[in-house]
Amino acid sequence: MATPKAAPAPGPSAPAADPRRWLVLAVICTAYTMVGLDLTVMNLALPSAQTDLGFSDADRQWIVTAYALPFGSLLLFCGRLSDLIGRKESFLGGVAGFVLASAVGGAANSFGMLVTARAFQGAFAAMLAPAVLALVATTFTDPQEKGKAFGIFSAVASSGAALGLIVGGALTSALDWRWCMYINLLIGGAALVGGQVWMTKQPRTGARMDIPGVLLASAGMFCVVYGFSNAAEDSWSAPTTWGLLLAGAVLLAAFAGWQARAQNPLLPPRIVLDRNRGGAYLTVLFVGMGLFGVMLFLIYFMQHNLGYSAITSGVALLPMIVFTTVAASVGAMKLLPKHGPKPLITIGMVLNAVGMAWLTMIDADSTYAADLLGPLLAIGFGMGLVYSAAARTGTSGVAPHEAGIASACINTGQQIGGAVGTALLNTIAATAGANWLEDHAQGRLTADQLGLAAIEGYITVFWWCAAIFAFGAVLVGVLMRSGPLPVPAAPGQQPSEQTKPAHS
Repeated sequence: MATPKAAPAPGPSAPAADPRRWLVLAVICTAYTMVGLDLTVMNLALPSAQTDLGFSDADRQWIVTAYALPFGSLLLFCGRLSDLIGRKESFLGGVAGFVLASAVGGAANSFGMLVTARAFQGAFAAMLAPAVLALVATTFTDPQEKGKAFGIFSAVASSGAALGLIVGGALTSALDWRWCMYINLLIGGAALVGGQVWMTKQPRTGARMDIPGVLLASAGMFCVVYGFSNAAEDSWSAPTTWGLLLAGAVLLAAFAGWQARAQNPLLPPRIVLDRNRGGAYLTVLFVGMGLFGVMLFLIYFMQHNLGYSAITSGVALLPMIVFTTVAASVGAMKLLPKHGPKPLITIGMVLNAVGMAWLTMIDADSTYAADLLGPLLAIGFGMGLVYSAAARTGTSGVAPHEAGIASACINTGQQIGGAVGTALLNTIAATAGANWLEDHAQGRLTADQLGLAAIEGYITVFWWCAAIFAFGAVLVGVLMRSGPLPVPAAPGQQPSEQTKPAHS
């Protein structure tokens, strides 16, 4: 009689799933909604705030720049900080600081007080943003559940800026510009309570802070963001513009050189040199540049040329938000696990390019249903596919102690892309409009001529945005590997074919 074989000794079991993980995801999405709203909500409140506080047109840009500078400059530092002190601590500190800064901004009685509050908002947003994406990546351990979680988060993240236009228009019209700040007390307060009650304290990761890397990266990012902001408001030929951009390039080159030999680098080169993760970071860079065409110039066209109110132009973007939400959910839950990020990002960027090219058909007699709805739906669906793949891919395959810095790279790409897009597209629109007036207008300019010149600027910008998305689709499509993302093996399990990375 054969002796039965002994059962193999069980290997280490996988960590138990957090029973409150879906509540934690709800808290994360609530907090990130606050950051997403703030990227655009204050843009609609600026005219009212300027009238109330009496600052000049030249000072108005500082309300935006004061937020962007610390946000962009501190992202890599704060990403590593979340790895060092803990994700829950970074999350709660970021939310609490953002809420407090919003309260001060809402109560501002001077330009200086408002600018200071906006700067602190940007600093605490830099602390919060990497923590939320790292929390999604580390809270969910089951690959299928992680796909669902990233789908939900991507839908929230990709629609936050557009929702800010709706909320900003509604609050400014119905209440007061200060409520564009005070709304964060409600949203952030709920996130703060939920995070304190439901989030569990994650173990320290053993990460270390690279002080020289922090100084080089933060100074370099500051110069780059400030340089592009200055180009948008002043000119590309101004000494402050090219001087800052040159200094930023030198500092970031020095940062890259230091990371290659530092013992504990702030941004380990292997994170960005991985083909999939590097492709994800480039994706959000191109999206940050191109999406500016929709978020600013399409709004200008609807309000200044078609006569829409602030709230009407915001509501006009609702179909795009709906399509973005649906595409992000379907992409992350159904398509990404089967096909990987390469086809989703490529198709999404192509759809964005098609939508932007479609928008070049606008004219002074355009209507919403005939000329704007179709492009908005195409762009919405494309953005949803892109976000669903980029957010998950940018944090895939990294060790837990590097999830924060990998998450920061996603947000850094968005910030640099937004800064470049603001400066580049503003210049392109102004040049195209001036050229049209020089060729078609003689003598005293009429309102109709100025309107047609503005439309010519918008059309030129939309062509450039289409080119940016098309170039991004080609570059990222070539760079990324084919096939699904590798699935991490459970502790004690030998890697199977499914866990091995796919190659192109």
